Amino acid sequence: MMFSGGRSKLLSTASRRGLATLKKLPAVSPVSQSILPNLPYVGGVETEDEGPIAYNSEKWNQFQNSRQPVSSAHAIDTVAQTLSTQDSVAINASGSVVHGTYGDLGAVADAIPLEYLALLRFAAQGAAGVRALSSSASSNGTVLVYGASQASGMAAAQLASAQGHAVVGVVSGDHAGNTLLMESIKGFIDAPGTAVPEVYALSKKNFADLVQAIATGIEESSTASDVEMLEEFKANLMDYCQTFPENLPAAVGAEKLKFNGMDKDREFFQENMEAYLSQFQPGAPPIDKAALDALFTPEQYQAFRNKFWDQTSRVISGDESHFFSPPHIVKSMIDMPDKTTTPSSKGAFPYSFGGGSSYGIAPVAGGAVAGAILVVTPVLEAAAKAVDAATTLRQKGEALSFLTDAERTAFGAACSVAAVAQKQGAPVVTIGGSLPGLTSVEPSKEDVDQALAAMDIQEDGSTKLNYFVQTYRACDFPFYGDYAVHRANEPMAGPRQIIVTK
Repeated sequence: MMFSGGRSKLLSTASRRGLATLKKLPAVSPVSQSILPNLPYVGGVETEDEGPIAYNSEKWNQFQNSRQPVSSAHAIDTVAQTLSTQDSVAINASGSVVHGTYGDLGAVADAIPLEYLALLRFAAQGAAGVRALSSSASSNGTVLVYGASQASGMAAAQLASAQGHAVVGVVSGDHAGNTLLMESIKGFIDAPGTAVPEVYALSKKNFADLVQAIATGIEESSTASDVEMLEEFKANLMDYCQTFPENLPAAVGAEKLKFNGMDKDREFFQENMEAYLSQFQPGAPPIDKAALDALFTPEQYQAFRNKFWDQTSRVISGDESHFFSPPHIVKSMIDMPDKTTTPSSKGAFPYSFGGGSSYGIAPVAGGAVAGAILVVTPVLEAAAKAVDAATTLRQKGEALSFLTDAERTAFGAACSVAAVAQKQGAPVVTIGGSLPGLTSVEPSKEDVDQALAAMDIQEDGSTKLNYFVQTYRACDFPFYGDYAVHRANEPMAGPRQIIVTK
């Protein structure tokens, strides 16, 4: 669980600094015009008689102790631009926690913060999507999630991963440029799953290859046989020897060896070049193609690859004294073939040179594609409806041409995700809305219960389901409610879920 603001003192301070900064900016909407003049000072809370109260002062501590208790929490309805009643939770007179959609949540919700419970509907949508795919699969597999940074998509990705599925999350365009978010989404997903930005899924071949690699544990580049890899290695080696012959002082391009300076510097050029070129590999010795084909066998190629184990160890340990030039090694192995032995450090260095049959950590297969979950974002919904309204192929092409860049990218990425699943005969479902031609899944009581269980805080403080939550305490500052609505409707607002407490 990740909170930004509200109960976290450190982040609350950051939020207050953000409010003070925004106070200095010109108003950008009728909402901001009415609320910005009322924002508190960054140094504390202003009183009518004594002005601002500084942080950490006695009066500030008194103010903190007098803060109103939180009895309800509301998410933001960005369509109606108000606090949501559907995504809200409150404590009633008897002390029970009541959700705006699901009613009394019972004792299971007692240990879950209200700010978090306001997102229960989105969490249940994610649980519903995973249930729909799991019910049609006989075992765990690879689950694709479009909109993995949205509230319901984030839940779907984490819940599917917690159940043992390998998850490939696609972060929609409004969040895909946030590097920290991308790393966070990847961190929420267990290996061998991963997350990619929306534009990556636009390349259908690349995305399909990525899913295939995760599902099977075999990358396309590692499917070649040892004989095919050897032939490719020989071709590359001969090209290298011709490009960087040993009569060059180093394996660099000819342009780097030309003197392009002023005449007064010419006398120092050679001395400086010797120091400069010493950091590069020397040129390659001449290698006879016929001898290479006859004597450099697959067994010798394996022995050559084994030498990279020792070199990897030296690089890791910082040993720079050892001369290691692959062309010279091949030349010596042609002149005097090596005995083929397996490396003594088998499995110690998984990033050493080699293909799929090299020694190292065996890749984990995620399993066959179990299906795809598409989160219906406003941008995707608008694009899908515009294309579906067209009847002829020409009209569909015209509809696509009139979409905005964001709509076109979202539509293309979602279609790519769906196509990968459909090609494997796996189901495609939508959550948080509906799209033409696809099955929409609604949360059941089972899904709500599963979402609540995932939200429950464990003894070590962890949860199975994590969100980025930013809270505004309208119980202390009523205008925070309007301000939070304003923040939630800003373009590129970020992957946070904004909650107002009262």
